[in-house]
Amino acid sequence: MQNKITALFKIKYPIIQGGMVWASGWRLASAVSNAGGLGIIGAGSMYPEVLREHIQKCQEATNKPFGVNIPMLYPNIDTLMGILIEMGVKIVFTSAGNPKIWTSHLKEKGVTVVHVVSSLKFALKAQAAGVDAIVAEGFEAGGHNGRDETTTLTLIPSVKEKITIPLIAAGGIATGRAMLATMVLGADAVQVGSRFVASAEASSHELFKQKVVETVEGETKLTLKELAPVRLIKNKFFDKVQEAYTRGATKEELKEILGRARAKRGMFEGDLEEGELEIGQVASLINEIKPAAQIIADMMREFEEAKNEVRLY
Repeated sequence: MQNKITALFKIKYPIIQGGMVWASGWRLASAVSNAGGLGIIGAGSMYPEVLREHIQKCQEATNKPFGVNIPMLYPNIDTLMGILIEMGVKIVFTSAGNPKIWTSHLKEKGVTVVHVVSSLKFALKAQAAGVDAIVAEGFEAGGHNGRDETTTLTLIPSVKEKITIPLIAAGGIATGRAMLATMVLGADAVQVGSRFVASAEASSHELFKQKVVETVEGETKLTLKELAPVRLIKNKFFDKVQEAYTRGATKEELKEILGRARAKRGMFEGDLEEGELEIGQVASLINEIKPAAQIIADMMREFEEAKNEVRLY
């Protein structure tokens, strides 16, 4: 299947793995790339030397293209960017910051740059900054999210109408049918996060993976907008946050409740009560932990089946 995104990244299928904190290390990235998608190492949780190790191991595990996602709010971003260039990473996804800061520098080094946005406003800013493609992510998505709560169904056609560069849809996509739907709306590819959390190769804790499989409709909610909006599975920590809102807690009090390494505690270490459990609404459709290659194969089969069904009308 060839289109703008498969040509841009030199991949077989227009499926990009999300750069998920604590879930997307070199094992998952290389497995997705070897299966024909674009694997992404999520650098948001990595110290510089840890990132260097993951890039090296990914390069050893696949000869296919892969990328690295870097949230630009991290204080050591200069060091991280230097490592990417030094180690020859050719695809970088940036998020959580101004794309103007790094896009030109990366492109001068021969890097393909993609920026993640949650609104048309920021999509236009990213295009003006010179990025090669945009990920438009609806608020159904897991992890850190947009404040406006614009759904994928609304966001994708809105962005498609106004930009000229390739568009990747994200947020609530875990099946081939959802992939087809977003591409009908104007996307050239999909970015899939939550479905790959529940994969054999994800670096997330096995208890967290199983929790994702058990999650039903209505058990995730977007919260902590005053700090950085994040969609979480409801648990004891989530209840503490909601109680704080009920009594009118200040931003500083919310920061104190959140503390440090809360996502690591939940997603990487498996503390299902006091940890931050980041996942998308689509978790309710995930019923099994599978290898990444099987996830991609299933999505492509469903995609083709759905296309054939649509032709019947």
